[in-house]
Amino acid sequence: MRPPRGLRDLQISRRMFLQAAGGTAASLSFGSHCWLGSLALATPAGQMKSPAVVRTAFIYPPTKALDKVGYYSWPGSTFDAEGRQLQYMGRLQGFERKLGMRIVAGGDHLDEADSVTRFISEVKADRPDGLLLVPFKKGHWPHVTRIVEETGVPTVILATLGILLVGHVRQMYRQPGVYMINSLDNLDAVEQGLRMIRAASWMKQSCILNIARSGSGETTVPHLGTRVRRVPNTGFIEEFQRTGPTAEVKELAAAYKSNATTVVQPSDDDILDAARACVALKRVVQAASVDAVMMDCLPGLQHPHQHVPPCMGFMDLRDRGIPAGCESDLDATLTLMLFQYLFDKPGFQHNPTVETEKNHYFCAHCTSASRMRGADAAPEPYILMNHAEAGWGCVPRVLFTPGQKVTIAKYLSVRTGAETPQMLVYSGDLVGCPPVPQTGGCRTNAETTINELEHVADLKGHHLTMVYGDYARQLRTFCQLQGVEAVV
Repeated sequence: MRPPRGLRDLQISRRMFLQAAGGTAASLSFGSHCWLGSLALATPAGQMKSPAVVRTAFIYPPTKALDKVGYYSWPGSTFDAEGRQLQYMGRLQGFERKLGMRIVAGGDHLDEADSVTRFISEVKADRPDGLLLVPFKKGHWPHVTRIVEETGVPTVILATLGILLVGHVRQMYRQPGVYMINSLDNLDAVEQGLRMIRAASWMKQSCILNIARSGSGETTVPHLGTRVRRVPNTGFIEEFQRTGPTAEVKELAAAYKSNATTVVQPSDDDILDAARACVALKRVVQAASVDAVMMDCLPGLQHPHQHVPPCMGFMDLRDRGIPAGCESDLDATLTLMLFQYLFDKPGFQHNPTVETEKNHYFCAHCTSASRMRGADAAPEPYILMNHAEAGWGCVPRVLFTPGQKVTIAKYLSVRTGAETPQMLVYSGDLVGCPPVPQTGGCRTNAETTINELEHVADLKGHHLTMVYGDYARQLRTFCQLQGVEAVV
């Protein structure tokens, strides 16, 4: 007996069929909570996270039913929905392993209104982190819109090209809470959507340690759900004072010096103290069992000196995938976390200004990640200098590589009189690192173009974050999917 038309066309054997559906006969019936594959460990630096859960539904009538009618409409009579579903599920199984998520195939494909009602009820009861809806029939589009409207769960919709008309696409393309993909079997875009859902889940499970001037307590960031634990800086100061020139500290100081392109102002004692501060900061972060840290660092640098600049420690933490925000700027730290969780890239939090004659953006701070391409990539070179504003200590001047595409953004969690958070999103090209000390500002700096603005002086915000890569479109999609307003 020959296999059905679609299985012949896609060359899917029974063994592949079983693998795509999860590897067991029970999986073929798509039980109400069937994982597509075995879960791999995929979690960010910091504390272990529970896997994000995405509920999947394929929406179409059985091919046999269409054969009886004798008319298919879009996508047409040669389209094999059942075979295409198996093909997609094989890819989703790979995503589940790669991303460390739970992708749930709940029930058979959705066809009649009753099956859609049951699916909606299950989603409301289980409240997954997201949905993936895959329609294979133009006439079943109302099922998709109904699920989106009645569940209120962030939803990725994949319609392969040739199923929907532009009016259908337009209906959901800018819909808050939806990432609408209408593209030819574009499972890579689906992976991006799954990463966005996973990032939101990780943000909800994360905790930021705020090393503040004083006070203690814990709050939760509205919308994102990230916890912020405030502690007085006395704990860090005491840990710094207790941290002597141990073997670990000396080894780190030697690495700072040997890995530097050159050393300008800092003495060997300054470099050793920077290593002491880094080790102390790591111990505080580890003891707190958190995922990120931010610090009100400037007061401790003033007279009388309470601690050295922690900038080398911030570089090390970011290089290891631990977001570290300067000056206890919560929104900047949240932005660093989002970049890390979405794109596996550390960022450069900075003060903004502009080069008016070239119409370029200029950003600067006294610390940055050196592994701007990711924790596993080679670091950028750096120079050791003193803190620009304080005039002492040891900080990195990271030498960014010109020619990079960059994304510059800041999440805005609290706005006067508004319930919806915003995110400033810009993109451009990195054109250089102006020399120090001829130029003012902080030690690490970057000069970029800005694509979204005719005049760069119109750029908004303070303490934005720059990362390598053109992620502006993905960020805007994340904002739409998660109910954040993307602005420029």
